Amino acid sequence: MKQIKIGMVVFPGFQLLDIAGPRDAFAEVAVLSDGAQQYEMLTVGTTRGSVMSSSGLTVMPDRTIFDQCPDFDTVIVPGGLGIFQVYDDPALSNWLRTYHKQSRRVAAICNGVFALGAAGLIDRRTVTTHWMDVPRLSEMFPRTKIEPDFIYAKDEKIYTTAGVTAGIDLSLVFIEEDFGKGRALEVAKYLVVYLRRAGGQSQFSPLLESLAAPESQSAAIQQHLLDNIDLPHSVASLAERVNMSPRNLTRIFTRDCGVGPMAFLVNARIDAARHYLETTNAPMREIARRCGFESVDSMRRAFHKRLQILPVEYRDRFLSRNSADTA
Repeated sequence: MKQIKIGMVVFPGFQLLDIAGPRDAFAEVAVLSDGAQQYEMLTVGTTRGSVMSSSGLTVMPDRTIFDQCPDFDTVIVPGGLGIFQVYDDPALSNWLRTYHKQSRRVAAICNGVFALGAAGLIDRRTVTTHWMDVPRLSEMFPRTKIEPDFIYAKDEKIYTTAGVTAGIDLSLVFIEEDFGKGRALEVAKYLVVYLRRAGGQSQFSPLLESLAAPESQSAAIQQHLLDNIDLPHSVASLAERVNMSPRNLTRIFTRDCGVGPMAFLVNARIDAARHYLETTNAPMREIARRCGFESVDSMRRAFHKRLQILPVEYRDRFLSRNSADTA
């Protein structure tokens, strides 16, 4: 039975779950294989001595990046607020470049991708990260293609994930690659998680992340749409309201907001619907009406296209049972 060596980098301020989740997932493979150890997992510190996680718990690394390390099959860099103090450390970058050459896989969980970026490993690669870090990653590494809605991304031997718990999703991907879908499904069942999560990160993040600057020409249009989300709108009606041509309105709005006015409106309606789905027991037809969708079917199509899940699935996942009402 093959044994796979995995190196997990730890640095001051790392996210503990980013290494604990994958470590438990990999350990379950042995549990389900009559105790035969399938993965050998070693922690590799960026400093000597114990390393404190962002939650205050400490880890004593098995090795450091300054020591002789095994020939790792897979290297995993976790995320955490501390990444922004170490991601461009030349010693860490050199270590990652070395193991990128000799390892089968190099992975980053959440914002650990910044360390891969500083090492020059994600140029012209498709990656993902936590949705909150997408603008910063895009600015710092403009040659990288970022997929902000992905739970995980694979580009040749580089693997990246969304935030925190997505490290478990990635571990299941590795287990499936190494030991087959059946074993990965067994681990997922044991951990009580999905082998493949429905939908992308957008189901957890606000769709209206960047409103227009208050002084911009588009701010008043956005506010009008948000204040009258239940009413029908078109580019022509909005252009008439601000005395512009539809073409000029679309150009200016896209410049100020990053999306066209109708795309903004759909996102606004989905976010409004998400609020009702999370906090009320209102019928789907009533939510669709309040949010400006022509019908329940049109709301369902918009949800599936944008979030890859249906409204009823969204409610099942996110409805707060303690605060829900029938409004």
